[in-house]
Amino acid sequence: MFRRQISLQFLFILLSYLVAGLAYASMADDKVQALLGQKQAPPGVVFEIVSGDADALQWAIPRVQQFINTLRKKFPALEVAVVSHGLEQFSLQEANADEYSKVHESVKALSMQQDVPVHICQTFAGWNGVEPEAFPEYVTVSAAGPAQINDYIDLGYTLIKINRK
Repeated sequence: MFRRQISLQFLFILLSYLVAGLAYASMADDKVQALLGQKQAPPGVVFEIVSGDADALQWAIPRVQQFINTLRKKFPALEVAVVSHGLEQFSLQEANADEYSKVHESVKALSMQQDVPVHICQTFAGWNGVEPEAFPEYVTVSAAGPAQINDYIDLGYTLIKINRK
């Protein structure tokens, strides 16, 4: 009986996370569509990526890039930033550039060619023994990811949380 109760609780929790993930995915699409429906661009958009999946930037960065392209078609001068502050941020370490070469190429293009700062969270990195110097020059090391997001929100940026579709 106890084992079955734990299994049912685990299943309920898992299902709740899956539903929440779908809601966030839909919310990101909805927020982008709502912005496209506006006559004027917002002061900016900040995309938040936070995941317990070390490989998450492999799907998240292309999704963010697609959103940026869509938004900038309507609002060419739109200010955009990306903040990654979960396990996924570690794929951006220079030591992981070969393993995550497409992610690094995309982030470098965002940062250097499209003027989109891509931030990681030094607090979380430090908790995991990773120094700021472990990240390449095209990644902005911020003291704290959540504080960086709040700074953008204070500037009037619209927050869009990125989750897997």
